[in-house]
Amino acid sequence: MILRAAIFDLDGTVVENAYDWAAIRREIGDGGLSILAYLNGLEEPERSRKWAILERREAEQTARSVLRQGMLELLDFLKGNGVRTALVTNNSRPNTAYLLGKFGLAFDRVTTRESGLWKPSGAPFRDVLEVFGTAAAECCVVGDTRFDVLAALDAGISSIFLLGEDPGLFEGLPVEVYPGILPLVRRLENLV
Repeated sequence: MILRAAIFDLDGTVVENAYDWAAIRREIGDGGLSILAYLNGLEEPERSRKWAILERREAEQTARSVLRQGMLELLDFLKGNGVRTALVTNNSRPNTAYLLGKFGLAFDRVTTRESGLWKPSGAPFRDVLEVFGTAAAECCVVGDTRFDVLAALDAGISSIFLLGEDPGLFEGLPVEVYPGILPLVRRLENLV
């Protein structure tokens, strides 16, 4: 594989934060679906009321987010080696813009939930591949959750790198798990 593109998740990957998704689900519900699918399926005025709760809780946590150690160096390494980068997040455009500005981050493409494309569907990843003119075999995904894995697999991307301390959480999935950025950079050095 020759790496030409890398798709990054935002929350828990590029930035570290502590969203309490279980508490958010208890507060707004989820109907057994992803939060975004659930909210979009609601009728008004319940939809707007629950979206407001989600956006308030996300904004609170976004303000406390910190940049993952080594992320700037990783992005510089990829850019220096001609690898295009994309950010695909289920977070909102305002929160994403805030974090990109706060940490001075730049990606070649940024996709937020307002696009109507969100994980775990592979649609936002396929969109990146199409815009970049890159084959799935020339792209990797860097994330931290099953949604990232499911989206990558749905888009036909098989190089999936997850940041996390517990590889057991992803047992049986075709992924490589790294405890931090430095080991991931060493792995990517073999692909560029």
